[in-house]
Amino acid sequence: MNVYLPVSPGYLFRKGRRPALFIACLFLLCSTASAQLGEQRSNFAVGINGGMNYAMVTLSPSVKQGGQMGLNGGITARYISEKYFAMICGLQMEINFSQRGWKEALDEEQIGDPYFRTMNYIEVPFLAHLAFGRERGVRFFLNLGPEVAFLLSEKETTKPFTPVSTTEQYGKMADSRFDYGITGGAGLEIRTGAGNFLLEGRYYFGLADFYNNTKKDYFSRSAHSVISAKVTYLFDLKK
Repeated sequence: MNVYLPVSPGYLFRKGRRPALFIACLFLLCSTASAQLGEQRSNFAVGINGGMNYAMVTLSPSVKQGGQMGLNGGITARYISEKYFAMICGLQMEINFSQRGWKEALDEEQIGDPYFRTMNYIEVPFLAHLAFGRERGVRFFLNLGPEVAFLLSEKETTKPFTPVSTTEQYGKMADSRFDYGITGGAGLEIRTGAGNFLLEGRYYFGLADFYNNTKKDYFSRSAHSVISAKVTYLFDLKK
């Protein structure tokens, strides 16, 4: 069967059409939730997760950066609804505290300490969960879906003593506290009698701008980009 998209993939990434990509990802998540194709399951598990972020931002005009390290952790709930051939299908939701931001890189002629911006968010990813493996033992899994977040606080730390090409970000706090994007990751799960242990790597691509981006504003793009590594522990409430 041939499937034709009404728009090209590049169309969704253009400025002003990023919400369409978010909605498309949400639609995919809802489709996964409503599909009933295979052997039924009813496995509900809850637990905690924790790990580290390697965060940067996309700024236009650009700013020379390195990665900003931060914490990421919270609670996880997962529902496994069915097994379709070798694929285990379900939904996963998290409520996490996440430290994002960026660290600027100094040029050779600059002196002083690098500039840091730490931005603390509460983030809520809604994920389609697909796993392959045994009922007990080791599984490989994929998580993919939309994510929303709310900025709690932010803090600047130092800046260079000599001028840099772009300085508008200094002293300028976020204009928007609400953020949204898409996130996806992969990992391994070990299922034991004492609970389920998951190790995952994940990437978040921000679709929203935290600075205003009208024609009169300096930055036309200001979005988060985060690589996370985390460990999750889940225990089954219903098998």
